[in-house]
Amino acid sequence: MDVVTYSGDKLLGGPQAGMLSGRNDLIARMRSNSLFRALRVDKLTYAALEATLLAYVKGQHDAIPIVRMMRLSKEEIGARAEAIVHRIRPSKLSVDLLDGESVIGGGAAPSAMLSTRLLALTCAEISADELSARLRSFRPPVIARVEEGRVLLDLRTVFPEQDEVVVRALEQATAE
Repeated sequence: MDVVTYSGDKLLGGPQAGMLSGRNDLIARMRSNSLFRALRVDKLTYAALEATLLAYVKGQHDAIPIVRMMRLSKEEIGARAEAIVHRIRPSKLSVDLLDGESVIGGGAAPSAMLSTRLLALTCAEISADELSARLRSFRPPVIARVEEGRVLLDLRTVFPEQDEVVVRALEQATAE
């Protein structure tokens, strides 16, 4: 290959940035194009990209949020899900734990999946779509998907320090 283009966020889990690697003469020609100046990223993006690349070089994979999330085991996620179920105060909410799959990503890995445990939420008084909308309107929003009349929440996409936020959002969404 003479030149390779890739995405900073999809490939590295870092900031959004189009990246180029390749032969010096070809990269130099691209840099001299007037569009390069208009499309170049700012200093903050370079700093975030540098921090991401340094974390890889140093083997500090847990410093990169997407990599940390991908490294979680199904058992770790399941233990957190069970803890959330036990922390929810009695409510109209029905919660089941299901085996599921986390979809890893779009461009770089559109069909990559990881095993996970899902919180499957239903409420007799409101539809799954309404429950999902209430969770999204919570501050900060809790984003889940709706499948087969249930709201499915994958804790792989939630930082452990945010589990309490999820509990509060679930209680508030079904309190009305």
